[in-house]
Amino acid sequence: MASSMASKTFLGASRADGSLGSLLPSDLRKLSSPTVQILIRSRTPKKLLAYNGVGSSNVSHLACRVTEIKAAGSTFGTYFRVTTFGESHGGGVGCIIDGCPPRIPLSEADMQFDLDRRRPGQSRITTPRKETDTCKIQSGVSEGMTTGTPIHVFVPNTDQRGHDYSEMSAAYRPSHADATYDMKYGVRSVQGGGRSSARETIGRVAPGAVAKKILKQFAGTEILAYVSQVHKVVLPEDEVDHNTLTLDQIESNIVRCPDPEYAEKMIAAIDAVRVRGDSVGGVVTCIVRNAPRGLGSPVFDKLEAQLAKAAMSLPATKGFEFGSGFAGTFMTGSEHNDEFYTDEYGNIRTRTNRSGGIQGGISNGEIINMRIAFKPTSTIARKQHTVTRDKKETELIARGRHDPCVVPRAVPMVEAMVALVLVDQLMAQYAQCHLFPINPELQDAMKLPKLEPVDMHL
Repeated sequence: MASSMASKTFLGASRADGSLGSLLPSDLRKLSSPTVQILIRSRTPKKLLAYNGVGSSNVSHLACRVTEIKAAGSTFGTYFRVTTFGESHGGGVGCIIDGCPPRIPLSEADMQFDLDRRRPGQSRITTPRKETDTCKIQSGVSEGMTTGTPIHVFVPNTDQRGHDYSEMSAAYRPSHADATYDMKYGVRSVQGGGRSSARETIGRVAPGAVAKKILKQFAGTEILAYVSQVHKVVLPEDEVDHNTLTLDQIESNIVRCPDPEYAEKMIAAIDAVRVRGDSVGGVVTCIVRNAPRGLGSPVFDKLEAQLAKAAMSLPATKGFEFGSGFAGTFMTGSEHNDEFYTDEYGNIRTRTNRSGGIQGGISNGEIINMRIAFKPTSTIARKQHTVTRDKKETELIARGRHDPCVVPRAVPMVEAMVALVLVDQLMAQYAQCHLFPINPELQDAMKLPKLEPVDMHL
């Protein structure tokens, strides 16, 4: 879980009143774990406290208890867990991958390919910040194989320009996270936006590459994302065949649109606002081919709900839809329903795919498709009205190096988050529904990949 709460009897209350106000900042700094301890006066009857796991001999009618709240918000996943760390202008960024299966061949090169697709400075329509984003695996891999222990991946920052943010230390950028970070924490990292910077997504793309490798090796699953809209340039859905779409088609141009004609229009739209110091948004479409059937769990962990959360956690996202999406609201049930049939291999299939490969929150084996909307980049080189931290109205022209449109670099980010959801759900499905013999009449067997034997004496 990304966050957890544990409760235990408070054993160290030596103060007379045991009040929360008696805990000074110096006391909090002495805590051995990264938790915040909150002292609670409980007037709950002894019976209820005993029922909650506290013996009646340990409590009184004014029992003191401590609730430990562990830091939340930077960890994603349950079985395949990823924690990201670092800030835009700090020493570097990265991630910890916990729960990765052992004995999987893995090297920095497996991650570097997608990191290069995400990195800044790759074309004229991206931020000019120059970073190689070279990753280094510092644990969890031995002699080219995952060991099953936490994998630590680190990418150093090498091209920071903190002085570009001097004006923004006092004035808030409109529609950026500057103001809300102050509202929440009472302090923030000004340079580069800190954790709100898209540079944090390095810690998602690297483990996403690992997840994609596991899915491909286990089930032949392919995850491909591409740009389908930039500002008012919209790629018609029937222009792309999702059954035959290839990575080479997507990577054939700097905007990552698989249609050359529309790619040129999109690039022109970005160039037009870039020279004016403005920005535009767009849409990234993502498809999943050969997704195992049965992924997702009712009711709160439906697959589309997990994918929506993952996609919407990315910076600058403003919308998510899958399958027919909002367009499905214009149809009748007879028009929208995906009728079933049996193919030549005896598999249950659907003749259409308005469900987007997910029905009842569970994958059905058809192509999963979704669309994620990204807003125009908030930081622009145009004069805007804003306020300072001391609540005085002012004007701001933001400096720094920023993307005029985020969607070309968002493509590998979307793929990564989709992969992290699917590999986590795959591990959950295998643990719950394939631990014992399956019902072959209704369920597909999960075939384990054939791995090369490992010489343990090397």
